[in-house]
Amino acid sequence: MSILRSLRVCASFAVLTAVVPSPAFAQHEAEFKRLAAQIAADRRSGAEENASLFEYALSLLDRMVLNTLNVPAVPDLKIVNTQFALMTAQPPVVGQGYQVVRVGGVPPVYALVANFGVGGPSAVRIYRLVPGGNFRLLAHIDRFTQKDFFDDYLEVVPVEAPSPLFVTVAGRTDELKSGAFIAWKITGEKLEQVWSTDILTSSSYEPAPNGLLLTYCSDFPEDRPKACRKTTRERYSWDGKTWRRDEQATLPAPAQKN
Repeated sequence: MSILRSLRVCASFAVLTAVVPSPAFAQHEAEFKRLAAQIAADRRSGAEENASLFEYALSLLDRMVLNTLNVPAVPDLKIVNTQFALMTAQPPVVGQGYQVVRVGGVPPVYALVANFGVGGPSAVRIYRLVPGGNFRLLAHIDRFTQKDFFDDYLEVVPVEAPSPLFVTVAGRTDELKSGAFIAWKITGEKLEQVWSTDILTSSSYEPAPNGLLLTYCSDFPEDRPKACRKTTRERYSWDGKTWRRDEQATLPAPAQKN
Protein backbone atom coordinates (compact mmCIF):
# COMPACT_ATOMS: atom_id res chain seq x y z
CA MET A 1 0.00 0.00 0.00
CA SER A 2 1.41 3.41 -0.97
CA ILE A 3 1.98 6.18 1.57
CA LEU A 4 -0.72 8.31 -0.08
CA ARG A 5 -3.24 5.50 0.06
CA SER A 6 -2.37 4.83 3.70
CA LEU A 7 -3.01 8.47 4.55
CA ARG A 8 -6.38 8.34 2.79
CA VAL A 9 -7.40 5.21 4.69
CA CYS A 10 -6.38 6.78 7.99
CA ALA A 11 -8.28 9.96 7.20
CA SER A 12 -11.43 8.01 6.27
CA PHE A 13 -11.18 5.99 9.49
CA ALA A 14 -10.80 9.19 11.50
CA VAL A 15 -13.99 10.62 9.99
CA LEU A 16 -15.93 7.44 10.67
CA THR A 17 -14.79 7.14 14.28
CA ALA A 18 -15.39 10.84 14.92
CA VAL A 19 -19.03 10.64 13.85
CA VAL A 20 -21.36 10.17 16.77
CA PRO A 21 -24.88 9.49 15.47
CA SER A 22 -27.34 12.17 16.53
CA PRO A 23 -30.54 11.11 18.34
CA ALA A 24 -32.48 11.66 15.10
CA PHE A 25 -30.22 9.24 13.23
CA ALA A 26 -30.29 6.63 15.98
CA GLN A 27 -34.08 6.84 16.25
CA HIS A 28 -34.82 6.34 12.56
CA GLU A 29 -31.91 4.22 11.30
CA ALA A 30 -33.34 0.74 11.95
CA GLU A 31 -36.80 1.65 10.67
CA PHE A 32 -35.40 3.21 7.51
CA LYS A 33 -33.18 0.19 6.76
CA ARG A 34 -36.22 -2.09 6.99
CA LEU A 35 -38.28 0.12 4.68
CA ALA A 36 -35.43 0.57 2.19
CA ALA A 37 -35.00 -3.20 1.90
CA GLN A 38 -38.72 -3.64 1.22
CA ILE A 39 -38.82 -0.82 -1.35
CA ALA A 40 -35.83 -2.21 -3.26
CA ALA A 41 -37.28 -5.74 -3.15
CA ASP A 42 -40.61 -4.52 -4.55
CA ARG A 43 -38.85 -2.88 -7.50
CA ARG A 44 -36.73 -5.96 -8.24
CA SER A 45 -39.74 -8.30 -8.14
CA GLY A 46 -41.92 -6.08 -10.30
CA ALA A 47 -44.52 -5.74 -7.56
CA GLU A 48 -46.76 -2.68 -7.45
CA GLU A 49 -44.86 0.06 -5.67
CA ASN A 50 -46.36 1.74 -2.64
CA ALA A 51 -46.17 5.53 -2.95
CA SER A 52 -47.07 6.05 0.71
CA LEU A 53 -44.36 3.67 1.89
CA PHE A 54 -41.81 5.35 -0.37
CA GLU A 55 -42.75 8.83 0.87
CA TYR A 56 -42.65 7.72 4.50
CA ALA A 57 -39.16 6.26 4.10
CA LEU A 58 -37.95 9.47 2.48
CA SER A 59 -39.56 11.52 5.24
CA LEU A 60 -37.30 9.73 7.72
CA LEU A 61 -34.31 10.88 5.69
CA ASP A 62 -35.79 14.40 5.61
CA ARG A 63 -35.82 14.49 9.40
CA MET A 64 -32.18 13.42 9.56
CA VAL A 65 -31.11 15.98 6.96
CA LEU A 66 -33.05 18.83 8.56
CA ASN A 67 -31.61 17.93 11.95
CA THR A 68 -28.18 18.54 10.42
CA LEU A 69 -29.05 21.67 8.43
CA ASN A 70 -30.89 23.44 11.25
CA VAL A 71 -27.87 24.08 13.46
CA PRO A 72 -26.41 27.43 14.55
CA ALA A 73 -23.16 26.80 12.68
CA VAL A 74 -22.55 26.05 8.99
CA PRO A 75 -23.87 22.52 8.26
CA ASP A 76 -21.14 19.88 8.01
CA LEU A 77 -22.10 17.74 5.02
CA LYS A 78 -19.15 15.41 5.56
CA ILE A 79 -20.63 14.27 8.85
CA VAL A 80 -24.18 13.78 7.59
CA ASN A 81 -22.98 11.91 4.50
CA THR A 82 -20.75 9.66 6.59
CA GLN A 83 -23.73 8.84 8.77
CA PHE A 84 -25.80 8.06 5.70
CA ALA A 85 -23.04 5.76 4.43
CA LEU A 86 -23.43 3.74 7.62
CA MET A 87 -27.13 3.25 6.83
CA THR A 88 -26.69 1.24 3.64
CA ALA A 89 -27.44 -2.46 3.67
CA GLN A 90 -24.91 -5.04 4.77
CA PRO A 91 -23.74 -6.71 2.62
CA PRO A 92 -23.86 -3.61 0.38
CA VAL A 93 -26.53 -3.37 -2.31
CA VAL A 94 -25.08 -2.24 -5.64
CA GLY A 95 -26.10 1.33 -6.38
CA GLN A 96 -27.57 2.06 -2.96
CA GLY A 97 -26.57 5.33 -1.36
CA TYR A 98 -27.81 8.58 0.18
CA GLN A 99 -25.94 11.86 -0.14
CA VAL A 100 -26.56 15.54 0.60
CA VAL A 101 -25.06 18.11 -1.80
CA ARG A 102 -25.20 21.89 -2.01
CA VAL A 103 -26.82 23.07 -5.25
CA GLY A 104 -26.10 26.79 -4.92
CA GLY A 105 -27.93 29.95 -4.01
CA VAL A 106 -27.64 32.53 -1.24
CA PRO A 107 -28.75 31.44 1.26
CA PRO A 108 -27.71 27.96 0.11
CA VAL A 109 -30.07 25.29 -1.16
CA TYR A 110 -29.30 21.64 -0.48
CA ALA A 111 -30.40 18.42 -2.18
CA LEU A 112 -30.57 14.86 -0.89
CA VAL A 113 -29.96 12.24 -3.56
CA ALA A 114 -31.51 8.93 -2.48
CA ASN A 115 -30.76 5.73 -4.42
CA PHE A 116 -32.27 2.49 -3.19
CA GLY A 117 -30.12 0.39 -5.55
CA VAL A 118 -29.34 -0.09 -9.23
CA GLY A 119 -32.65 -0.22 -11.07
CA GLY A 120 -34.21 2.21 -8.61
CA PRO A 121 -36.25 3.61 -7.20
CA SER A 122 -34.49 6.92 -6.64
CA ALA A 123 -35.46 10.42 -5.55
CA VAL A 124 -34.18 13.94 -4.96
CA ARG A 125 -35.31 16.06 -2.01
CA ILE A 126 -34.73 19.84 -2.02
CA TYR A 127 -34.27 21.91 1.16
CA ARG A 128 -34.29 25.70 1.41
CA LEU A 129 -34.05 28.28 4.17
CA VAL A 130 -37.41 29.90 4.91
CA PRO A 131 -38.37 33.06 6.82
CA GLY A 132 -37.75 32.37 10.47
CA GLY A 133 -34.29 30.96 9.93
CA ASN A 134 -34.93 27.23 9.47
CA PHE A 135 -34.50 24.89 6.53
CA ARG A 136 -37.49 22.90 5.35
CA LEU A 137 -38.40 20.56 2.52
CA LEU A 138 -39.14 22.70 -0.53
CA ALA A 139 -39.78 20.11 -3.27
CA HIS A 140 -39.09 16.55 -4.30
CA ILE A 141 -38.41 14.76 -7.55
CA ASP A 142 -39.42 11.13 -7.96
CA ARG A 143 -41.50 8.78 -10.05
CA PHE A 144 -44.68 9.50 -8.12
CA THR A 145 -44.58 13.29 -8.53
CA GLN A 146 -43.19 13.22 -12.11
CA LYS A 147 -45.03 10.32 -13.73
CA ASP A 148 -42.60 9.74 -16.61
CA PHE A 149 -39.47 10.25 -14.53
CA PHE A 150 -36.67 7.76 -15.28
CA ASP A 151 -35.33 6.70 -11.87
CA ASP A 152 -33.06 3.70 -12.41
CA TYR A 153 -30.16 5.51 -10.72
CA LEU A 154 -29.82 9.21 -9.92
CA GLU A 155 -27.02 11.73 -9.71
CA VAL A 156 -27.25 15.50 -9.19
CA VAL A 157 -24.89 17.94 -10.93
CA PRO A 158 -24.92 21.49 -9.47
CA VAL A 159 -24.57 24.28 -12.06
CA GLU A 160 -22.93 27.63 -11.36
CA ALA A 161 -25.67 30.26 -11.57
CA PRO A 162 -27.04 33.22 -9.56
CA SER A 163 -30.11 31.14 -8.64
CA PRO A 164 -29.98 27.49 -7.58
CA LEU A 165 -29.71 25.37 -10.72
CA PHE A 166 -28.87 21.68 -11.10
CA VAL A 167 -29.13 18.77 -13.51
CA THR A 168 -30.47 15.35 -12.59
CA VAL A 169 -28.89 12.43 -14.41
CA ALA A 170 -30.89 9.21 -14.27
CA GLY A 171 -29.97 6.05 -16.07
CA ARG A 172 -28.57 2.60 -16.36
CA THR A 173 -25.04 1.79 -15.34
CA ASP A 174 -24.72 -1.31 -17.54
CA GLU A 175 -22.83 -1.50 -20.86
CA LEU A 176 -25.48 0.62 -22.64
CA LYS A 177 -24.98 3.54 -20.23
CA SER A 178 -28.40 4.97 -21.06
CA GLY A 179 -29.09 8.30 -19.40
CA ALA A 180 -31.82 10.92 -19.21
CA PHE A 181 -30.90 14.51 -18.32
CA ILE A 182 -33.12 17.23 -16.82
CA ALA A 183 -32.15 20.77 -15.75
CA TRP A 184 -34.06 22.27 -12.81
CA LYS A 185 -34.19 25.87 -11.54
CA ILE A 186 -35.35 27.07 -8.15
CA THR A 187 -36.96 30.50 -7.96
CA GLY A 188 -38.31 31.45 -4.56
CA GLU A 189 -40.55 28.57 -3.49
CA LYS A 190 -40.89 27.11 -6.99
CA LEU A 191 -38.99 24.22 -8.60
CA GLU A 192 -39.11 24.46 -12.39
CA GLN A 193 -37.92 22.11 -15.14
CA VAL A 194 -36.10 24.15 -17.79
CA TRP A 195 -34.67 21.45 -20.10
CA SER A 196 -34.77 17.71 -20.62
CA THR A 197 -33.60 14.97 -22.97
CA ASP A 198 -34.93 11.61 -24.04
CA ILE A 199 -33.09 8.54 -22.79
CA LEU A 200 -29.71 8.74 -24.53
CA THR A 201 -27.66 5.64 -25.34
CA SER A 202 -23.94 5.50 -24.54
CA SER A 203 -24.19 8.82 -22.77
CA SER A 204 -21.71 10.54 -20.49
CA TYR A 205 -21.35 14.02 -19.06
CA GLU A 206 -19.02 16.39 -17.27
CA PRO A 207 -19.60 19.78 -15.66
CA ALA A 208 -18.83 22.83 -17.83
CA PRO A 209 -18.75 26.56 -17.00
CA ASN A 210 -22.35 27.49 -16.11
CA GLY A 211 -23.60 24.26 -17.64
CA LEU A 212 -22.93 20.75 -18.86
CA LEU A 213 -20.95 18.90 -21.54
CA LEU A 214 -22.96 15.97 -22.87
CA THR A 215 -21.75 13.13 -25.12
CA TYR A 216 -24.02 10.39 -26.50
CA CYS A 217 -24.62 8.01 -29.41
CA SER A 218 -26.96 9.77 -31.85
CA ASP A 219 -27.15 7.07 -34.55
CA PHE A 220 -27.31 3.31 -34.04
CA PRO A 221 -29.21 0.33 -35.51
CA GLU A 222 -32.43 -0.27 -33.60
CA ASP A 223 -31.61 -3.95 -33.21
CA ARG A 224 -28.02 -3.27 -32.09
CA PRO A 225 -27.91 -0.24 -29.77
CA LYS A 226 -24.27 -0.92 -28.90
CA ALA A 227 -23.21 -0.57 -32.55
CA CYS A 228 -22.93 3.22 -32.53
CA ARG A 229 -22.53 4.84 -35.95
CA LYS A 230 -22.38 8.45 -34.80
CA THR A 231 -21.39 10.12 -31.54
CA THR A 232 -22.49 13.67 -30.74
CA ARG A 233 -21.08 16.08 -28.20
CA GLU A 234 -23.06 19.11 -27.03
CA ARG A 235 -22.27 21.91 -24.61
CA TYR A 236 -25.13 23.55 -22.74
CA SER A 237 -25.12 26.60 -20.49
CA TRP A 238 -27.45 28.82 -18.48
CA ASP A 239 -27.46 32.46 -19.63
CA GLY A 240 -29.47 33.74 -16.69
CA LYS A 241 -32.83 33.23 -18.37
CA THR A 242 -32.69 30.11 -20.54
CA TRP A 243 -30.84 26.83 -20.83
CA ARG A 244 -29.26 26.88 -24.27
CA ARG A 245 -27.10 24.70 -26.49
CA ASP A 246 -23.89 26.58 -27.27
CA GLU A 247 -22.04 23.95 -29.28
CA GLN A 248 -22.70 20.70 -31.12
CA ALA A 249 -20.05 18.52 -32.73
CA THR A 250 -19.82 15.08 -34.32
CA LEU A 251 -17.08 12.86 -32.95
CA PRO A 252 -15.39 9.95 -34.73
CA ALA A 253 -17.45 6.77 -34.52
CA PRO A 254 -16.17 4.46 -31.78
CA ALA A 255 -14.30 1.35 -32.82
CA GLN A 256 -16.60 -1.65 -33.15
CA LYS A 257 -15.84 -4.72 -31.09
CA ASN A 258 -15.64 -8.05 -32.86
